[in-house]
Amino acid sequence: MQEAKQKFSEVLRHAGADGPQFVTRHGEEVAVVLDIRDYRRLHGQEIDFKEFLLSGPDSDELAEELDGVVAARDLPRAVDFGEE
Repeated sequence: MQEAKQKFSEVLRHAGADGPQFVTRHGEEVAVVLDIRDYRRLHGQEIDFKEFLLSGPDSDELAEELDGVVAARDLPRAVDFGEE
């Protein structure tokens, strides 16, 4: 049961980040997991600004992403102006 819960959390995360996630049974597609924004867009339901902001990544995910960007950036190199 714990593994199923972990997989479901992963599917939900991918639905938000990568788009619809297809669920198969015996190799046949039987369901789709959609991000709520995609679902509402398909059904013509608009979300308000507050809901839009709350539907973004949680702070832990955002912090991880920012840490990755900071770690990947090139630091400025030292410039020698010939002054000593």
